[in-house]
Amino acid sequence: MRTRLSTIPALGLLLVLALTSASFAHELQRVPPGNRNSVQPPIPNTSVLRAKAFNTTYDEKYQKIVGVLRDDKDLMASIKKAGQAYQIDPIHIVGALVGEHTYNITIVNRVKSYYVKALAYSQSDFKFAYKDVTVQTFLKKPEFAHCNAFTGSAELWECRDETWDKTFRGKVIDGVTYENMTFQRAFFQPFFAGQTFGLGQISPLTALEVTDLVHATSGLPKLSVDDPQAIYRDIMDPDRSVIYIAAIVRDAIDAYRAQGFDITDNPGLTATLYNVGQPRRRALALRQAADASGGKKLPEENYYGWLVNDKLPELRGLLGSDNSQ
Repeated sequence: MRTRLSTIPALGLLLVLALTSASFAHELQRVPPGNRNSVQPPIPNTSVLRAKAFNTTYDEKYQKIVGVLRDDKDLMASIKKAGQAYQIDPIHIVGALVGEHTYNITIVNRVKSYYVKALAYSQSDFKFAYKDVTVQTFLKKPEFAHCNAFTGSAELWECRDETWDKTFRGKVIDGVTYENMTFQRAFFQPFFAGQTFGLGQISPLTALEVTDLVHATSGLPKLSVDDPQAIYRDIMDPDRSVIYIAAIVRDAIDAYRAQGFDITDNPGLTATLYNVGQPRRRALALRQAADASGGKKLPEENYYGWLVNDKLPELRGLLGSDNSQ
């Protein structure tokens, strides 16, 4: 799921808190439906190469996921139920799935195949580590101490993600070379076969970010890096994966609302954020850009979200007449 298209400079905790508090002084601005870009933004080369490697096209992949969503009544019922639980239009969940399976993986013929994979992962023996240092040990470094001020899982893990980018990524510290890769890829890719998994192509890090919301809303047990098998069980199980997709979308909507932007009417934007992640950093950067431009700056969709907005009439049709929360 979450290909980082850009790196937003990390901000200190106090500045983040100050700007977040200041955002409530802004009148909530509704972001209109539709694409801000008249043509589709560039598609990353990694996605292009992936499609070529499997001898397929984006249109074929799009038609396949649309077909699965149209034919799998149980899946669509789960999508609608999750939308209602997280108080979002289910089109946002549909959009995330369509973007993911058009530009990243290709949907399997039967969603139930993911249940078998979930069982296999849950019975495997693995841990989250980088260069033989577990993430639990790594997070005890003093550089992460300021993140402990956050008690919510979303803010806590996004702070840790940001701290990795600012302090460790691509640098040499105390004789240790830290590769120029994301926190997610460094610590949460134990199988070296891709960063994201299951129907929703969710990363373990993203699941950890929304675990508080999922626990409070759906009653699922909170996830922990101490039990990586449970994380993979949740993101591989199709029934639970849909819940996490809804939570990720809800979290992104709330992050942008906190900075004065209402993106609930634009599934292409929520799909974009589902793809790129880091909603708080991006919302804060947008707030700063909007303030600098006299309030004229609006969020823009990427290639992934552009497709969702472009295909919106067809995608809404998949939900039938009952196509809202």
